[in-house]
Amino acid sequence: MEFIKTLNSIIGIVFLLCYAYQFFYIAVSFFKKIKPHKTDKFHNFAVLIAARNEASVIENLIQSIKAQDYPEKLVTVFVVADNCTDSTAEIARKAGAVVYERFNKNEVGKGYALDFLTSKIKEDYGDSFDAFFVFDADNVLDKNYITEMNKTFSQGYKIVTSYRNSKNYGANWISAGYALWFLRESKYLNHARMALGTSCAVSGTGFMFSREILEKSGGWKFFLLTEDIEFTIYNVTDGERIGYCTSAHLYDEQPESFLQSWNQRMRWAKGYLQVFSKYGTRLLKGIFSKNAFSCFDMTMCIMPAVVLTMAAGVINITAAVLGIATQNTAVLIAMLSLAETVLKSYLLLWTVGAVTTVTEWKNIHTSAVKKVFYAFTFPLFMFTYIPISFVAFFKKVRWTSIEHKHAMNLEQIKENN
Repeated sequence: MEFIKTLNSIIGIVFLLCYAYQFFYIAVSFFKKIKPHKTDKFHNFAVLIAARNEASVIENLIQSIKAQDYPEKLVTVFVVADNCTDSTAEIARKAGAVVYERFNKNEVGKGYALDFLTSKIKEDYGDSFDAFFVFDADNVLDKNYITEMNKTFSQGYKIVTSYRNSKNYGANWISAGYALWFLRESKYLNHARMALGTSCAVSGTGFMFSREILEKSGGWKFFLLTEDIEFTIYNVTDGERIGYCTSAHLYDEQPESFLQSWNQRMRWAKGYLQVFSKYGTRLLKGIFSKNAFSCFDMTMCIMPAVVLTMAAGVINITAAVLGIATQNTAVLIAMLSLAETVLKSYLLLWTVGAVTTVTEWKNIHTSAVKKVFYAFTFPLFMFTYIPISFVAFFKKVRWTSIEHKHAMNLEQIKENN
């Protein structure tokens, strides 16, 4: 059935038109460097950590903050122990953090915890802090992290994100899939955006924002399932340009079980839909404003890829089912077309993963064999987003916590080769 081939070709062309600029980003990252930032100004920072039953890992994060080469008196660590039933609060206090405990079973999620924490800091400390860092309890920082972020912040960026690496890259194909995606996001999205002078995007953890940004939004008022994406879109459509610090490295723990990964990415997929529903009009209007490219870029990041991929799957599977029902050759054509689409997609994703693996080789802390092998499994990890995204369209999704178990310091992470 030529009609099926034509539809697949149209979807492929639309996909290429939407995402060709990201291949240009790869070239930019190779040939255009970010100018090193310098400053002799030191700012007073508050570190925000929202933790729910993170007793096993939170001490390592706080220790890595205390071990920074930035003046310790200018960094205050705050933890919100959010609906905890373990010793998170006690461990965080002993490690040197200011801890607030929150118990609210109705307003559940990181966004609500951050709003509670920033409100408490405002009550108790007023306007003492120039900016706020946001970390997850399982994170660990390079020793110069805050120093490097301060340099970029001092250049006038009110929001700055950082290079996101992994603590457990080599655990299995799932953790490696996450890690490789975040490395690619840092190197071939945010790096290129920063080099070109457009806006970068915040991704979950490892970012900072000024007191002015917090005051402008009336506190942390981002409560959707993907509060980081909501925060990004809100500020980009408001005209802010988010900066990126390539020299500030953070290490993050990734899920290792498929069930846990499914639940987390289900939340992300639903969160993207929520963000587009709430901010889609602002984004589309922004495409025709002075902030046009950044709004286009953010729109592409939260919506079209999933829709186009699902459309291709539905078209080909429907054609196959109809072919079987009517006993004609449509099923064979549809299956061959689907196989061709899958193969092309696999090769494209493998290329992205392989390029990222090669260029970030020294930053990937696992064996050489695993680095190579997980470049081949990366497309399979990405393919699992298809059923996840499809189910997210129809299922009610709630925020759930992710279990973390890798209690590692910086030295242990870097020795993990």
